[in-house]
Amino acid sequence: MASSSSSNLTFKLHPLVIVNISDHFTRVRSQSLGPSPQSNGDTTSLPAPRVFGCVIGVQRGRMVEIFNSFELLFDESTQSLDRAFLLKKQELYKKVFPNFYILGWYSTGSDAQESDMIIHKSLMDINESPVFILLNPSINHAQKDLPVTIFESELHIIDAIPQLIFVRSSYSIETVEAERISVDHVAHLKPSDGGSAATQLAAHLTGIHSAIKMLNSRIRVLHHYLLAMEKGEMPCENSLLRQVSSLLRRLPAVESLKFQDDFLMDYNDTLLVSYLAMFTNCSSTMNELVDKFNTAYDRHSRRGGRSAFI
Repeated sequence: MASSSSSNLTFKLHPLVIVNISDHFTRVRSQSLGPSPQSNGDTTSLPAPRVFGCVIGVQRGRMVEIFNSFELLFDESTQSLDRAFLLKKQELYKKVFPNFYILGWYSTGSDAQESDMIIHKSLMDINESPVFILLNPSINHAQKDLPVTIFESELHIIDAIPQLIFVRSSYSIETVEAERISVDHVAHLKPSDGGSAATQLAAHLTGIHSAIKMLNSRIRVLHHYLLAMEKGEMPCENSLLRQVSSLLRRLPAVESLKFQDDFLMDYNDTLLVSYLAMFTNCSSTMNELVDKFNTAYDRHSRRGGRSAFI
């Protein structure tokens, strides 16, 4: 397997595809590796099952955008996909999404296997250059990138014999407004175990802290690289410097006077809204107290002939 692709294709992967593959693997694993009385609930020694499916999307020139995916049936005896089921799903998807085409397939595992090329070749009559998305379900806390790899197939001469091999391709995550709204909605869902609002706030702040920590580490890498370039330890690349300059323009200038003025204005507005909410709450509480007092005093005044307090 070669290290990187030479096709110069640009891949854009939508989060829905990753969620679908993860959900597919989780369901299959929970069904096939459920604890049995003989194993006493220990399934750590059993191998994780592999799942298979197709990815669909659009290709515009050199840009390939993967929008969605669907599951496929895999025949263990023949080590092949259910062709009739694949064609049926393709027909159904074409009715709903006429602009989407089958771009390739997906599976799970730590790395591509030799048997995967057989499945890959079987899809070439549908797409002459299919892509292979591999999701690694194993947990690696030290890994910061997504455990997703996109492979292309290229024809290489190995031992004077032309052979198709898998090559890795770079990709970027692309989201649309509907996906962002869905992710935000899921992030604000109340925990199923009855967690309090404080628990949700802690989880939210933990996510923000992790994002800021990752941003800080990436900026440090760029800073060390620029220092090495300034000292002459690294070659000067103008294209990379332009990309770094464009990235730095997106970062907020925390030390600028305009930032301080905007921050103080937002901070004062927040305090004002908090004080207004507190006064409103106090007024509501006072009104409830006055209503209760008038009700009690009115009953007493009917007996003694006196008027209400307010």
